[in-house]
Amino acid sequence: MSAATRPAGTAGFLGSGLGIALFSSAVFGMSGSFGKALLEAGWTPGSAVAARLTGAALILAIPAVLALRGRWHQLKDNWLTIALFGLIGVAACQLFFFNAVARLSVGVALLLEYLAPVLIVLWLWLASRRRPRILTIAGTLLSLGGLVLVLDLTGSVKVDFIGVLWGMAAAVCLAIYFFITAKENDTLPPIVLASCGLMVGAAVMWLVAVTGLLPMAFTVADARLGPWVAPWWVSLAGLVIMSTVLSYVAGVMAARALGSKVASFVSLTEVLFAVVWAWLLLGELPGTIQLLGGVLIVAGVVLVRVDELRAARTEVVLAKMPDGGVPAAVSGPQGTGSGVSAELDHANDVEPVP
Repeated sequence: MSAATRPAGTAGFLGSGLGIALFSSAVFGMSGSFGKALLEAGWTPGSAVAARLTGAALILAIPAVLALRGRWHQLKDNWLTIALFGLIGVAACQLFFFNAVARLSVGVALLLEYLAPVLIVLWLWLASRRRPRILTIAGTLLSLGGLVLVLDLTGSVKVDFIGVLWGMAAAVCLAIYFFITAKENDTLPPIVLASCGLMVGAAVMWLVAVTGLLPMAFTVADARLGPWVAPWWVSLAGLVIMSTVLSYVAGVMAARALGSKVASFVSLTEVLFAVVWAWLLLGELPGTIQLLGGVLIVAGVVLVRVDELRAARTEVVLAKMPDGGVPAAVSGPQGTGSGVSAELDHANDVEPVP
């Protein structure tokens, strides 16, 4: 059987992009565990985030410079997108998430952050005064019900209220991130946006620290990862190299192979990976009620995104329907369906760092 006639299901796991996407989610999910190990060793959330952003920005600067050769004007053309991405999508989002991790379990903090798609639905509903479709409403209600279970208000172990507020603040930043990148054009390579955004985020963190508004504390004390006690730089290296650099690069590769829509769906597995890593490395595991709530939140987000994908496909087909002919979006230039996929796979390839 030739490569042209081989069924898609027989393609290599990594070659399909799915394996790379899962790897990206797995290493993304380790960030909470590495970060909490540093926090428990004596670092502050601000110092952990600043070190993470600085290290990752320096490493990613090399491929970013190579991608910009002869196209330096792209930085000027996209300076606002880069600034907002670095300030809100990188610096603020990570700082709020790490503050939540300092008071909550990693799994609960990440579940709160992943309410961002639901917040987007609610905001668009209020702003446009147009009721969402049934599937979106069902997904929103499902996620809100999951949030109630995650908070476990009637449980014996009370959830830290301040930690919940930090987690919700991270969700708001993540929602704003999606609004920002939805308007990003195709002229800026994803690796450049990632690198420059990390640089902006790192600069903001250090600037705020110099003013004294953000507490900064570093320590060379050993950090505990589950049953292991390792030097502090092991956790920091894992946070920078694995949970930032490798996850970004793998995320870009996966988005290019799968398309941004499919890659964003696969990224939901980050919640599962984060819970597993927190269990293995920190001995943390949300309660049964909280795990059930997490399942409902993820299921609700999936419903919202499925509805979004269906609506986008319908709009593209209708917009490109020629009078009395076959839909151009379906047939594509060669009758291969490339028109629809080209519209749906918008070059929003950079996923946020949690």
